[in-house]
Amino acid sequence: MSYRLLVFDWDGTIIDSASAIVDCIVEAARDSGLEIPPRERAAHTIGLGLHDALRFAVPDLPAERYPEFVANYRKHFLARQDTMQLFAGMRELLDGLSKTHRLAIATGKSRRGLDRALEAGGLKALFTASRCADETNPKPHPAMLLELMDQLNHSRAETLMIGDTSHDLEMARAAGVDALAVTYGAHNEEGLRACAPLECFPSVAGLGEWLKRNA
Repeated sequence: MSYRLLVFDWDGTIIDSASAIVDCIVEAARDSGLEIPPRERAAHTIGLGLHDALRFAVPDLPAERYPEFVANYRKHFLARQDTMQLFAGMRELLDGLSKTHRLAIATGKSRRGLDRALEAGGLKALFTASRCADETNPKPHPAMLLELMDQLNHSRAETLMIGDTSHDLEMARAAGVDALAVTYGAHNEEGLRACAPLECFPSVAGLGEWLKRNA
């Protein structure tokens, strides 16, 4: 196996934010007077587009109240964003990979949110391109990967998706792209393995070793 384009998810893959996102969903539901979703249900929405996430996390919320919920969520997220850090070893991994591969991001975040996170983390220069959920069809639709491959002129065989949710892996499968899963993010290993990634990794170090050998 040899890959030239490595596409990373953001939340739960590069940055340790999954637990904080779940907290924000729970708090936003409370602020909106809704039934509090179980944490597992809230975690499942990470990586989805906004409307798909809200339909799953808070199914009783009418569409006309989505802006209210989003405002409540954003309030709690902004209050927590400075506590969200890169996973241990991730910066070193990305620094090394950027010298040998093209790196890209496919994320359920908004463009504004991703740009803010890249600037805050000093990572913007490492990534050649990115796609966000508010720019194209969100995961698990294959559009993000198809557009990145087209933009950067890489084939399916040259492209590898790396993510922490079934949405990432289903997107890769729909795009005809190989995928790796990390189990330290939002979704559990059993659910990730059901999506048939090449391998699952419980740590950044394990992911890095596999990429060093195979990518």
